[in-house]
This record gives sequence, C-alpha cells and structure tokens, in this order.
Amino acid sequence: MNYRALGSTGYKVSEISFGAWAIGGSWGTVDDSESMAALHQAIDSGVNFIDTADVYGMGRSERLIAQLKRERKEEIVVATKAGRRLSPHTAEGYNEANLTGFIEDSLRNLEVDCLDLVQLHCPPTAVYYSPEVFGSLDRLVEAGKIRNYGVSVEKVEEALKAIEFPNVKTIQIIFNAFRLRPSQLFFEQAAKKNIGILARVPLASGLLTGKITANSQFEDSDHRKFNRHGERFDQGETFSGVDFETALQAVDEMRALVPEGVSMAQFALRWILMHPAISCAIPGGKNPAQVKDNCAASGLPPLTEAAMAAVARIYDQRISPLVHHRW
Repeated sequence: MNYRALGSTGYKVSEISFGAWAIGGSWGTVDDSESMAALHQAIDSGVNFIDTADVYGMGRSERLIAQLKRERKEEIVVATKAGRRLSPHTAEGYNEANLTGFIEDSLRNLEVDCLDLVQLHCPPTAVYYSPEVFGSLDRLVEAGKIRNYGVSVEKVEEALKAIEFPNVKTIQIIFNAFRLRPSQLFFEQAAKKNIGILARVPLASGLLTGKITANSQFEDSDHRKFNRHGERFDQGETFSGVDFETALQAVDEMRALVPEGVSMAQFALRWILMHPAISCAIPGGKNPAQVKDNCAASGLPPLTEAAMAAVARIYDQRISPLVHHRW
C-alpha cells in the first residue's frame, strides 16, 4: 500500500482507503460480522483511513468502526460526515446547534473525544455562501470536538466555492472514469491551496467493477434500485448519474483496456491514482474479497498513456454528454 498526504491535515493516508457507506446500509442486505471481516481485511491490506457518515445506518457504520478500533492496535484515521440527518434537508438546518448535536452523536458512536475529520455531507448550495456555517465549524475545532473539517460536494462549482473558506482542509467529490470534470479546473485550484481530495463513488456504484450486467437485480433497500433516477437523493450518487444502458456499453468498451491479471475494479482505481491531486480513493467493500481486490490496485504499475487516452475518448464519446454539464 502506498500513502499520500491528505492536504494540510498532517495525515498520510492509504491511497486506497475504505468507504463505509455500504456497511451502514442502502446497498442491500448487510451482515455486521461480514462487515467487520471486511474492515479487518482493509487494515490487513494497509488501509489507515476510513470514511463514514452519521447517516449510514443512522450510526451503524460509525459503531462498527469503533469496534474495529477497539480490536486493532494500528492508528486509523476516521472521517465522518454531518448534515444529511436533517429533515427537511435545508440550508437553514446547518446551524451551530444542529451541527454541534450531530458532532456529539458521532463522538459517542465512534467512542472518541475528538473527531479526526468532519465533512459537511453534500449540503444545499446555499450553505457554501454562509460564512456562519464555517464559523460554527471553527468553533467546534476550538472546543476540541474536531481536528479538521471539509466538505463532501455534489458539484465542481460547490467544491470551488468551499475552498474559498481558509480552514476547509478536504473536499470529497465523485471522481472516476465516468466523472472526469473535477480533474480540470478544480484539481488545479485545490493544489494551489493544498486541499486533500477524497475520490468518492470511485467504481460508479459497482459499474466499473465490470460485474454488473443488464440482468443484474438489486434489492429494494439498495440505492441502485430506489435512487436510479434521483428519487431519494442526488441522482449523481447512483451510477455516477449515467444512464444504465449507456454505462454498460462504455464498460464493455473499457474491458479491452484492462491488462491481463488485473481486475476491472483495480484498473478503474489505478486510473484514479494516476491523478496526483487525489489523496485517496474510497471504494466500499461488503466482504473481505472485495476489499483485498480493491487494495491491490495501489501496487499496480502506472497505466499507459494509450490506456489513459482511451478512457478519455470513451468518456468524451459516451458519457460526457450525459453528466459533464450537470456535476
């Protein structure tokens, strides 16, 4: 496993880390014992950074991570998120009282006195124009409740606005072979300010594993069924917002680029790591085999210029018209 600086936080994190959405819920049936095995496999594979959120299973994911930390001696940096528990999810809800309450809940769930990294969880766009929200986070840092804070965003424009606030340390953004726009202006601006970048949805909700087919069935509790068209939250969170049939066609075309002995998921993750602005990719994993396969991407040789150009061509021809202008 290789490690990269997480912006100006002082942390060096595994470039393939662990996204803990799936072990909390919204990805079909999950079993806590299997989730714990997946988490232990991550640490065994050199992962030292886990990304979660209070809303993933309403604390379930955070509590599993607390159990992991009790069972392991390695230093593990944990990032969590706050804000999506608001109902309704409005900009006005991102006030100091609510944020403080969310932080206190995460402190209890994770069994710590101070959170390593807190990220606003895809807040409404108006929040990025509310200095008082970021002032509240500054006061939580001063109070010793959190060490660092950042924002998980939906859109590049939101990311660019967020990094105008001087104490924002990280941006979490969807970035994968089906979502190239962040690598343009945003990566350049983030580098100037030493912002840590977490690449979320790195496998496009499983599409870029190459294992999903036109006949794949998803459980009612899986967002790949209930949020296909943005019914519950932003459509871009599911399959990166790409039309399912179009995405499968693009995946089939991309298969020819995958070197022998490399899984498609590893290829997709290695593609992300070819971008030096990225601090880490955070694929999920519901079982140890998935986690082990994902983590092996860190040890792969660089992709060829021809492969990188081919991915860009597939994106430009098939994907860009559907997503580039939206996120």
